Amino acid sequence: METILYDTVDGVAQLTLNRPKVLNSINTQMIADVREAVAQFAADETARVLLITGSGRGFCAGADLADGVVGDDTMSQGQRVAHGMDIGFNPMVRELAEVGKPVITAVNGMTAGGGVGLALAGDIVIAARAATFVQVFGPRLALIPDMGCTWFVPRLVGRARARALALLGNKLPAETAADWGLIYECVDDDKLMEHAMAYARQLAAGPSNAFGEIKKALDLSAHNSLSEQLDYERDTQGMLGDHPNFREGVISFLKKKEPEFSA
Repeated sequence: METILYDTVDGVAQLTLNRPKVLNSINTQMIADVREAVAQFAADETARVLLITGSGRGFCAGADLADGVVGDDTMSQGQRVAHGMDIGFNPMVRELAEVGKPVITAVNGMTAGGGVGLALAGDIVIAARAATFVQVFGPRLALIPDMGCTWFVPRLVGRARARALALLGNKLPAETAADWGLIYECVDDDKLMEHAMAYARQLAAGPSNAFGEIKKALDLSAHNSLSEQLDYERDTQGMLGDHPNFREGVISFLKKKEPEFSA
């Protein structure tokens, strides 16, 4: 993989966006590399949590405009842009958001454009105090936010703030992002990876099967009625209750010891 670093140690898979000279902007090769890494993570039973960060002074500057757009001569410029999203950017975000294990994103610096969507595709998003989030699509490129930003941002911060962020394109400091609920936590710059790795190790020691079902249940709640969600909770608890991890959790609780969950 040319544009990222990826390895797994003690149940924690770490993916580092590695194009620091261009603030880890996303080109065609990076899309392929990230998708390959996510597929590898999903298939690897020893990898129980994915931690994503960026190398250098930025997390991700969004799409690399110097990379050009995919397509052929029969397509208009707009059709090529849409085609590139259809075959690359969108599947990458879907696969990351839908992987059945926990994903942590550690935003180490500036993140812009589609990089915001990439960061928010994680389940737990923490950022360094020096990090900023900026949506430049409208004010600078005459486009709408993409890579899931129009889905993630209003659900996290509400209609008024989501519209202002998209229309004005102003930088949002990490501390404000945490206060607004866009991200989980803002930490000192030199403590970012320490905090992220602590969360990753905590999740790696947990019941992976239950974590995957938690993600699924929370996503479904956006579409279900309360009655439908209660039924879903009942059915899922019935399934999880038959898994050895539930028995391990109960026995460990009664014996007042730390559980040892299987993958």
